[in-house]
Amino acid sequence: MRSFGVIAACLSALMLASCGEAPKSGSPPPATAPAPQAEPPPVTDEVAPSAPEPKAEAPSETDGAPAGGSPPAAGEEEARPRAAARPPAAAKPQAPAPSSAPEPVGSGAPPPDAMAPGAPAPPPPPAAEEAKTAPGEWDVVPVYYGTDRAQTPNDKRLDYGSERGRRLELGRALVTVPKAHKVPSIERPWAIRVFNVTLYEEAEDPNRHFTMEEIKTLSEEEFLAAVRERLAASSRYKDHAFIFVHGYNTSFDYAIYRTAQISYDLKFDGAAFAYSWPSGGGLASYTYDRESSGQSEPYLKQFMELVINKTGAKSVSIIAHSMGNQPTLQVLRDLRYAKPEGVQISQIILAAPDVDRDNFENIASSIKGLADGVTLYAAGNDRALRVSRNFYGGIPRAGDVPATGPLILPGIDTIDVTAASMDSLGLNHSGYAENNALLSDIAALIASGTRPPKLRTPSLEEVTTDRGVYWRYPAAR
Repeated sequence: MRSFGVIAACLSALMLASCGEAPKSGSPPPATAPAPQAEPPPVTDEVAPSAPEPKAEAPSETDGAPAGGSPPAAGEEEARPRAAARPPAAAKPQAPAPSSAPEPVGSGAPPPDAMAPGAPAPPPPPAAEEAKTAPGEWDVVPVYYGTDRAQTPNDKRLDYGSERGRRLELGRALVTVPKAHKVPSIERPWAIRVFNVTLYEEAEDPNRHFTMEEIKTLSEEEFLAAVRERLAASSRYKDHAFIFVHGYNTSFDYAIYRTAQISYDLKFDGAAFAYSWPSGGGLASYTYDRESSGQSEPYLKQFMELVINKTGAKSVSIIAHSMGNQPTLQVLRDLRYAKPEGVQISQIILAAPDVDRDNFENIASSIKGLADGVTLYAAGNDRALRVSRNFYGGIPRAGDVPATGPLILPGIDTIDVTAASMDSLGLNHSGYAENNALLSDIAALIASGTRPPKLRTPSLEEVTTDRGVYWRYPAAR
């Protein structure tokens, strides 16, 4: 009867407010941090967790296609299958796909659509990936993190909140990814929250959800030793690392889960790094987040220098999303003249950057030559950037596509993802990780570095303007 009472309470609350808020962790931002009532905060970077059953009335993470749940490449020392309570059925061999059939992201190398004839292709998946793993198991993906968040009390595990720690802390998280995972979702327990009060939340299950199997802080020596061990076992992305810097309204846990999801779906067997600055993790934390992302710059620089200079990675790619582009671009400008010999900064991927266009152009001109390539993903239907543009007096953001078209700059490949960007809430602000087409392009970009974009993704349309050339995904017919 108590459960019926809870359900009745939920239905009553739904008449007053929305449900299905994204998972949060840690304490809210300081009382002085949220934006004033007169300042309209942009919509969230996070998305609501997917509903576990078709009957559940909660928004799903994404409409992405199933990936088949195949495990990461063999030789990944820490990305290993884990058995559940019930014994799995015998594994069935997976028939190899015909050479002409496309292979979706999450099941091996980038699809043929993303690889043009003559373009360098990543090595084929190891033979161990040809076998399907039975339901009832999950994989574990290691994420090496840096953060300047302060730890928050939690009697169950190490946790970080929204307060600023004002120091760099290193660690490693082991994230479980269910075999039932569908690209590019982040499957998390379904919850009903009204006014930040949780009315119902299902229990975590690694057979069905991304979970934090282990998280611990590491000294610099322990951190470097763990990363080097991971890189030594890499094969497909040999000695390659990528660093992900999250955006506005993102909790620490969600930043780790997003990094694990990108790594898993790209079959990335190199080292995946996440930098998590102290976002407030709430819709009302926009102004706090903007200031907080700026103050994290020296710690982000320290972290990037550590990854680039000391881990032994021979190739490093950087993915920055939304507001995370603000400190990332400043750090990249500082690193322009300090790149060590023998280390290649491969790709800089700027996804939906919430940065003033003019400021972005000034910084972009100063990082020329730092990386093999710089790619800007922009979208005209990104509601978060649209609100941010209005908030800042109508000045377009670097990541949006106003009526005059996307930002086009020398040395940067601009791709208009308006027709491809999507997510289950219609916010269109996390398309870089929530759309198979974009993941396929990112996979080909990191694996081969092929440019211009149309050579690796032939479906892109080339658009010539008086300001230069950019590419875009064709509108659905």
